[in-house]
Amino acid sequence: MQVTSRSRLQVRIQNILFVVLFLTVIGLLAWLSLHYNYESDWTASGRHTLSDATVKLLERMDDPIEIIAFARSGNMVSTRRNIADMLERYRQHKDEIRVRYINPDTEPDMTREYNISVDGELVVTYNDRTEHVRNLSEESLTNTLQQLLRSGEKHLVFVAGHGERQPQGQANHDYGQFTRHLHSKGIRTSSLKLSDNPEIPDDTAALVIAGPQLDYLPGEVTLIREYVRQGGNLLWLHDPGKLYGLQPLLADLGLTFVDGTIVDPSTRMLGINDPTFAVVADYSASDHPVTRDFRFMTLFPRAAGIEIGETENFEISPLLETVPRSWSETGELDGVINYDADEDTAGPLQIGVALSRTPQAQQGEQRIVVLGDGDFLTNAYLGNQGNQDLGYNIVNWLSHDDRFIDIPARAAPDTDLSLNSTTWSILGLLFLFGLPLLLLGYGLYIWWQRRKP
Repeated sequence: MQVTSRSRLQVRIQNILFVVLFLTVIGLLAWLSLHYNYESDWTASGRHTLSDATVKLLERMDDPIEIIAFARSGNMVSTRRNIADMLERYRQHKDEIRVRYINPDTEPDMTREYNISVDGELVVTYNDRTEHVRNLSEESLTNTLQQLLRSGEKHLVFVAGHGERQPQGQANHDYGQFTRHLHSKGIRTSSLKLSDNPEIPDDTAALVIAGPQLDYLPGEVTLIREYVRQGGNLLWLHDPGKLYGLQPLLADLGLTFVDGTIVDPSTRMLGINDPTFAVVADYSASDHPVTRDFRFMTLFPRAAGIEIGETENFEISPLLETVPRSWSETGELDGVINYDADEDTAGPLQIGVALSRTPQAQQGEQRIVVLGDGDFLTNAYLGNQGNQDLGYNIVNWLSHDDRFIDIPARAAPDTDLSLNSTTWSILGLLFLFGLPLLLLGYGLYIWWQRRKP
């Protein structure tokens, strides 16, 4: 190609156009980066993305959310930046989140007024109700928003004095972990001995009978029956065996507990060697708000079946049904267990039922849940599959907070590392012998190299 002044001019013009177009593209990319944002979260638990439960909650909050963040400016960790990053995830789903930052060092009066105790504490206000968030995490902030959205504080009253499971107890058979979860959602719990105080509080959202071990006095049974007759909500967690004087209450509800303990052979496929554990994975037989769209399998240790009788007082809906291969075993539960058609009751069996009605003297709907197992919410079994979420759904339905039923508890699958005994042994040998021998060998090698002339 012959180089001429014309060709040189063309090349010079092409270079200028390239530079202009390149700078234009860079400028457009810079403008797009300021006006549009794209994030991708690759963590197994999605810890940098809001959970579906939080998104559903934000969609139900129609009014603005006011947040005052008490955080020092210019600190090493940049607490304000962490708060801003967290709240930005919430703003992606709700625009009306107003944030104001206060420096505790320069605004001591305001800090004392709001009783601020830690740097980075948030004061969240919604519909003239205020709560504090001292631990900056999605779980803490979402739980606080649930408390603010909930229509007043709910109060569960556990009947006590007959060996029942304790709501704040830490033993394996108690409900301490579950009630702590309820407290974080704005649901208060307390115990009541009817023999000491024969009055059920007026603010009781639901009365809870949880696995008594001693007989109720006739007067106590009368108080509970009268509470139910007047439209009180009830959660009855029954274990296989005696009724401890509660037969009249069961008759009022039109229910009967099946003799024996449910045996579920299908649990062997899940690695559970105890056949008295019943698994419920299919909720299609129930079209109730508690189990509608429920996706988690639930586990019930030593459960009793429930038979639904004739009653004109309540509308009864099945909640939990065992597999057809199960049965209620009335014999010994040791050794080989076989179904006896003459003595046992064949499945499928109901483990839980829901009752509802609208009493004439009451505007709201009365709600009752009766379960043939009280173990599934205990400290020992709460973490199994969807037990905690099912319990939360039941409490929400009983306390007339149906809008929270489909907001499950969120667990992060990549925060715990579970290793078998063989792996632990290998790691122990590696750190106890492998690394010291490796360091010793490397030291000998260096010593040998330095000895060479």
